[in-house]
Amino acid sequence: MNIDSLKDTCKGTVITAGDPNFLEAIRGNLWNRLIPDRAPEIVVKAADEDDIIAAVRFARANKRKVAVRGGGHNWCQPTLRNGGLLIDIQAFTKVVSIDVENRKAIIQPIISNRDVQKTLNPLGLAFPTGHCPQVKASGYFLSGGMAWNPMVWGSGAESLEAIELVTAQGQLIKASETENPDYFWAARGSGAGFFGIVTKYYLKLYPLPQAIHGSTYFYSLEDAPTVGTWLGETAPKISPSVELSQFIVQAPPELREKTAARKGWLCMVTGVAFEDTPEAAKAALQPLEEIPIEPLSSSFATPFNFEQLFDASGALWPEGVRSRVEATFSNRNPGEMIQAILPLLPKAPSPTTVFLFTIFCGPDVPAPQKDMAFSMHSRVYGGPWTMWRDAKDDQVNNDWHQELIKTLRPYNLGYYISESNTIERPANVVEAFTPEKWQRLCDLRDKYDPDRVFFDYFDGFGRKQTI
Repeated sequence: MNIDSLKDTCKGTVITAGDPNFLEAIRGNLWNRLIPDRAPEIVVKAADEDDIIAAVRFARANKRKVAVRGGGHNWCQPTLRNGGLLIDIQAFTKVVSIDVENRKAIIQPIISNRDVQKTLNPLGLAFPTGHCPQVKASGYFLSGGMAWNPMVWGSGAESLEAIELVTAQGQLIKASETENPDYFWAARGSGAGFFGIVTKYYLKLYPLPQAIHGSTYFYSLEDAPTVGTWLGETAPKISPSVELSQFIVQAPPELREKTAARKGWLCMVTGVAFEDTPEAAKAALQPLEEIPIEPLSSSFATPFNFEQLFDASGALWPEGVRSRVEATFSNRNPGEMIQAILPLLPKAPSPTTVFLFTIFCGPDVPAPQKDMAFSMHSRVYGGPWTMWRDAKDDQVNNDWHQELIKTLRPYNLGYYISESNTIERPANVVEAFTPEKWQRLCDLRDKYDPDRVFFDYFDGFGRKQTI
């Protein structure tokens, strides 16, 4: 098949380098506006599974490697490779079915976290989606899925019952724990290195918690290490229904005068309880009232719904920014890590930067390993999201970010595959998995994509691919 035949075959659009809209096709929907100078030769905007199959078979026949773009939210842009074929699945936006009685659903990959809840919640159902409202199911599930209510529902990938995917041979198959289980194992956590293109996700749903309540506390920056130490020590005794986080952020308007000496930086602690009665939610959140530091301000057990949770989360990660991200896992106390980075905060060049630690609650932390590629389980998850808007500020923000992550590296257990710079530091890829799971992932790639139709984690970032 030649390129003209591919264009004739596909219902979607086939765009080649040199076409007037080529740059928009490869860059337009990328979340991170810090865009690298890499480009494929061909973009296929697939309309359906047949287009994906045709594109994969074209790539095989013409010895071109394939990259896949879902929502375009991965912070280090692994969908942009030098050379090869980019298959864009942005058109896969349908909720295929919802079975309310049996609590099951089937969705296509380009549905956002917000829209999943917006569809399910009126039916009395919920799903462990991610926190960022704009992130689509595609990258979320492939990365493992850092979810709301994680210690009760688990990761998002744990609530997948099956997937449909196109293989490196250009075949459409279904995979689950009993059917093509190797693909199912790898798809749940391998991230941008997955050797297939998922076109449908089969979800296990949950009853919607009837009492989602949240508490928020603001503390002075110098109290952040003490607060973090207390949270780390107390988290095992807090209910698993509480999602607990500690932030370093800019103060809200009403506290800016009080934090002016710290350039507006302060410590924020949030706890969200997913319960079925207000009384249970308040009881779960009550331990946070005992933090032995006087807050600058606080609110206790305010009722929320998922729409409001997404509004609050989305406000921390605004659209249209240039970003560096390093989300890590650690078993160290968060207070110890915040103490280490505290001297660097006065030099932070951008006020939109967010520093976050999610501190997992309950006695069963770290969670046991699951039978999937997703590997990282720890007491604490998080790190810096360094964000700015102007290209002239790239160097100063990058330098500060590098100093910060270098300071934190001795505390790291591993990395989250979709929120880490796996391109500039390829070791982050390997360190996103246990050694055993990394080896199995490599073995499965050799078995199911021996011709290397799909770009792996490391290809296509240097010199342009030669055909």
